[in-house]
Amino acid sequence: MKNKVVELDVREDIKNKLEPFQKIMSAVSGLDAEDVFILHAPFKPIPLFGVLKAKGFEYKAEEIDKKHWKVIFTKSGESK
Repeated sequence: MKNKVVELDVREDIKNKLEPFQKIMSAVSGLDAEDVFILHAPFKPIPLFGVLKAKGFEYKAEEIDKKHWKVIFTKSGESK
């Protein structure tokens, strides 16, 4: 069974002063253990790290460009 990967780019939303939190929560709501959520944002979304950690996600953040961060969230699975 293949893990699901959901990718979301909120840079345009934030540029247009739209709050992407609900869009992000909707994107992660259907993810199961070992599924991946990739977020593109114009800054390092530090407040989101705690929110998604509480939902069982681990993350790795990478600065791609001055206004482009890519954060890969992986939902923790059961021990194998």
